[in-house]
Amino acid sequence: MNGHALVVGEALVDIVHRGGDDPVEHVGGSPLNVAVGLGRLGRTVHFMTRLAADERGRRIIEHLDSSGVHLTPGSAAASRTATAKAVLDPEGRATYEFDIDWHPVVPPPTVDALLIHTGSIATVLEPGCDTVAELVAQQSATSTVSFDPNIRPALIADEQRGRARIEHLVGLSDIVKASDEDLAWFAPGQDPVVTAREWLSRGPAIVAVTRGSGGALAMSAAGTVDIPAVQVDVVDTVGAGDAFTAGLLDALWTQKLLGADRRDTLRGIRTDALRAALETAAWTSALTVGRAGADLPTREQRDRAVRS
Repeated sequence: MNGHALVVGEALVDIVHRGGDDPVEHVGGSPLNVAVGLGRLGRTVHFMTRLAADERGRRIIEHLDSSGVHLTPGSAAASRTATAKAVLDPEGRATYEFDIDWHPVVPPPTVDALLIHTGSIATVLEPGCDTVAELVAQQSATSTVSFDPNIRPALIADEQRGRARIEHLVGLSDIVKASDEDLAWFAPGQDPVVTAREWLSRGPAIVAVTRGSGGALAMSAAGTVDIPAVQVDVVDTVGAGDAFTAGLLDALWTQKLLGADRRDTLRGIRTDALRAALETAAWTSALTVGRAGADLPTREQRDRAVRS
């Protein structure tokens, strides 16, 4: 299938603190990880972001280049490259403190993008979040829209406005992936699966939910499928959800379900096809949590792991 993916969102450097060890820096950012994941799986990817021409920015550009991801013009226009201080608990779960300024330079809509993906900080942090929502709405005329809220509460000053922005993008999207923690923040006290069903009723063809060691589920008009987690020795969970998203989108791409002209076909996806896509996503995520930092697998690495 011809065409490419346009991924929109933050690029940053994770400064990871683990116990009493010295901090280690990894290139990160949820949308960046999805772009890199798709690039390593052999997809053509253009990435719209905001970074600086400083040392960390150059590291990010080299990371993108090595994964086959193309940076859109105007992306290297920031005064400093964003960072996220990530503190890992004994189970490898991360909490974050951010230093980020989000003013993206938006390229014109492109008719040959099968997919536009966005999420996380880029969709809730002012002033750039409104620009991102406008671009997604324009691009939806020709592209499948994918959204992962990947919510960072510390960066949402007005929770009511943050929820409204997330809900707006859910309504624009064909594919939504969220963690159970995202859904619990969005609707406190409500079963995350109930919230996911409510999101599905707002327009997406697929809503997928990751639950850490509890596995994942996905729902569509045909029904809900539920899979266990792939068993793996966890090094850390940084990038786990992003890897899942990249794997899910890659699987749907392989099934020829992406592009606005395939919207009705995607909406009619069968549960067996949805389960296969979910399992591909789970393997992509499992290989990532088995390595330090958001080190997403190549297609060869993932296929070898699945065969073995």
